[in-house]
Amino acid sequence: MYWLFKEDPGSYSYEQLQKEGKTAWEGVHNNLALKNLRQVKKGDQVLYYQTGDDKSVMGIMKAESDAYSKEKGIDLGSSKEIAVEVVPVKSLKKPVSLQSIKSNSKFKDFLLVRISRLSVMPVTKDQWEEILRMSER
Repeated sequence: MYWLFKEDPGSYSYEQLQKEGKTAWEGVHNNLALKNLRQVKKGDQVLYYQTGDDKSVMGIMKAESDAYSKEKGIDLGSSKEIAVEVVPVKSLKKPVSLQSIKSNSKFKDFLLVRISRLSVMPVTKDQWEEILRMSER
């Protein structure tokens, strides 16, 4: 599966992930975002989207674990503290801005365009490939 995770670079940047080599992606509070995060499996590919002033897809990460509950003895389905271990794969050659995504008709149904505040969302294979193509231009 393919995903997009959003983060404010002031809180945790893609460059910081590259330096550290691995992190637990956590701190998600929105119910729909938590539902999405619970579905992440080891090996899934993840786009790192930088919020703030730049609002761009900056890099690719990979899930190094299935989603798990950080609360001892709490089932993943009912836990409110979910995490996934991620590692950096590579920075995009050129960041792909939210503006360029919104102006591309291939993304009319993309959750990033429709529910812009959602911090964890699925990405279709076609959307994934289009973002990678756009990063090469």
